[in-house]
Amino acid sequence: MKERSGHKWLMYGVVAIVLLLPFGKSFGDATGKIIIFNAGSLTIPLAKMEKVFEGKYPKVDIIREAAGSRKCARKITDLKKPCDIMASADYTVIDQLLIPAYADWNIRFATNRMVLCYTNKSKYAKEVNAQNWYEILLKKDVVWGHSDPNLDPCGYRSVMVLQLAEKYYKIPGLYQRLVDNCPKANVRPKSVELVALLQTGNMDYAWEYRSVAVQHELKFVELPDQINLGNYKYDTFYKNAVVKVTGKKPGTFLNKKGKSCTYGITLLKNAPNTQAATAFLQYMLDPQGGLKVLKEMGQPPFIPCRVPTAEMKARLPKAMRDLVEVRE
Repeated sequence: MKERSGHKWLMYGVVAIVLLLPFGKSFGDATGKIIIFNAGSLTIPLAKMEKVFEGKYPKVDIIREAAGSRKCARKITDLKKPCDIMASADYTVIDQLLIPAYADWNIRFATNRMVLCYTNKSKYAKEVNAQNWYEILLKKDVVWGHSDPNLDPCGYRSVMVLQLAEKYYKIPGLYQRLVDNCPKANVRPKSVELVALLQTGNMDYAWEYRSVAVQHELKFVELPDQINLGNYKYDTFYKNAVVKVTGKKPGTFLNKKGKSCTYGITLLKNAPNTQAATAFLQYMLDPQGGLKVLKEMGQPPFIPCRVPTAEMKARLPKAMRDLVEVRE
């Protein structure tokens, strides 16, 4: 009996270790709802993370609301909707709209780059490439679009790509000609809404993040690093692009300058479920957890994740500090 009992406890121990493998560590007794407002481009990776996390913690119910990152922030600041975690496709949205009133810190956890997506149904699908894409978008019979710059970082980044293209290709007036060939009806609240329009053939081309293109198995044109906003080495050139968007208060505006794509995430000060939300963030920002999921889905993570100052790192929950480095 003792021998069998010993084998029994050994088996339980092995099971316990296996259960911990996807996370690399235990996060205690996480329970209750975790409300996450997230950029639409994170929808598919977060769905997989949710499944894994809830599989380990069945008493947790993750509730995700996807929207353009700026719209997510507005839900918190203007509508006062309860939220535990906000994940933004542009970390500066958190800096500009949530800190310091609604959040204390902002972790940069991944990057991305812009691509021009299309399908086999798209007009000129067999002709479009990295050299002629702007000529295709100028054709009057081509329908193309992007997301709303006031609601979604992918929207103002799409406009930035067009501005940078004029400078990179040295074609005066190119930006305005492209904008004039994109009716307001083709500008949608968030970039992932454009995916359905592409797949149904109602739109020929749409600006998306590369990770979204990969996750939805779309065809896409890879752009030069000088204009795709995906290489921090070109940040000086990216700054040539400036897009005016709505500000913190109604009736105010701010200028967004071009910068390489960097995603940010924060835990809200008045989070309804701080304990469980912190546990999820530990999993999400772990190289063997959520960051691995991002990498597998075509989105390069920062390993380790980053905060700009030692003071900000000190504000993080103690359990998360080992996952982050101080880096500009």
